[in-house]
Amino acid sequence: MDLRNLFSKISFDTKSKEQPTKKDAPSHWVKCPECSALMFFKEVENQDNICPKCNFHMRIGAKRRIEILTDKDSFVEYDANLKPNDPLKFVDKTSYKKRVDEALKNTGRTSSVVSGECTINGIPVQMVVFDFAFMGGSLGSVEGEKIVRAVNRAIEKHQGLIIISASGGARMQESTFALMQMAKTSAALKKLDHAKLPYISILTDPTMGGVSASFAFLGDIIMAEPGALIGFAGQRVIKQTIGADLPAGFQRAEFLLEKGSIDMVVNRSKMKQTLTDLLSMFQKEKIS
Repeated sequence: MDLRNLFSKISFDTKSKEQPTKKDAPSHWVKCPECSALMFFKEVENQDNICPKCNFHMRIGAKRRIEILTDKDSFVEYDANLKPNDPLKFVDKTSYKKRVDEALKNTGRTSSVVSGECTINGIPVQMVVFDFAFMGGSLGSVEGEKIVRAVNRAIEKHQGLIIISASGGARMQESTFALMQMAKTSAALKKLDHAKLPYISILTDPTMGGVSASFAFLGDIIMAEPGALIGFAGQRVIKQTIGADLPAGFQRAEFLLEKGSIDMVVNRSKMKQTLTDLLSMFQKEKIS
């Protein structure tokens, strides 16, 4: 047998084959941002996206959070058709309209808020969930309107309200229109208070800016996930302003709990049961 003829039929040309890029190649491993442990992605998913090595709570989207907290197939979304407009025709490096279109393409949503009705271990409740993947979970006119409508539904149906925040603050591209949502949502929550209906605020990583300065800290119960970054201005800005070093763990959930700014820090895996206990307690108080 002529080996030269045999191997001549085998093509060794790999240049013509399209190689997957690093972005397109599937990754089945997750690296913890805190302890750098490398874990199989299924292991992390089964732990509610919590690092099994160091208990670091990784950021998750609105869809995943709804799956974790609500009864299966119980969530019904409202106001999904609301879309932001561009009243100021705002342009920085790119136009606001283009940024919204890019966020829609990346997330499949028209705003940073998903609002709807669901049950948590059989208890009906109105829920608003922020998704940081949509323009940093920023608060704009649509987000404020969705929160107000959720409050109105809670009053109409005599249900509690849960808002899960993950936001960098008010949306700069809407300027004063975004800032006015702080007052708008706070006024709506006052109506919920007058109706003697519970409002539970859950702060996740991060909850900053105008969101933390308004509805996020108006809950009857304010809870946070472990290690969540919570505050108004960033640490660098604060340090430059006061000219002093900040305490260790400043603006983290545990620090705020120690100083009395929030009521509890709850592990994500125990959040659903904690909400069930709180909602049941509020229901009993209302009956009595």
